[in-house]
Amino acid sequence: MLELLVSLVIFSIGLLGVAGLQIVSKQSGFESQQRSMASQVAYGMLEDMRTNGSGISVYTAANDLGGGTLSALPVSSCRDPNTPCSPAQKAVHDLWYWERLVDGAQEIGVEGQSGGVLFPTICIDGPGGGNAGVYTVSVAWRGGVELSSPETSQCGEGSGNYGDGDKYRRVVQVATFIDPSF
Repeated sequence: MLELLVSLVIFSIGLLGVAGLQIVSKQSGFESQQRSMASQVAYGMLEDMRTNGSGISVYTAANDLGGGTLSALPVSSCRDPNTPCSPAQKAVHDLWYWERLVDGAQEIGVEGQSGGVLFPTICIDGPGGGNAGVYTVSVAWRGGVELSSPETSQCGEGSGNYGDGDKYRRVVQVATFIDPSF
């Protein structure tokens, strides 16, 4: 009987270890999904900026995006081939689209928006006036575990969405050289 109790205790400890491993695995998977989504948004925005060089100053003039700041569909949806939109209209539409994507508004589930990242902030930096140079798109979001050392990027810093001292803030930055004249 004593042997049975000892083996039951050992088995229970093993099951608790497996359950703890499952929790850590789910957290890591979620963090990975968030980072992947943020990277896709940053690369996609840079590609739109590269292909719409004439409207690049509209992108850089945008305030930090995320959290539904651009909720209304732009006047020109840039989808009608008979009435093409200007570079500035395309830039406005692109900003609206990428913000909706990072917010999760492109996917609607039973309980509303799903997908996207938690408490997103998108920051676009580059040379003033839409000149040639290095442009950076940063995407910040709230992670699930505190970081021991904070992110060095300023995107989303001090917004209150990322805990005390921004300890939950995660940031992906993608930079590339863009020459709008090409």
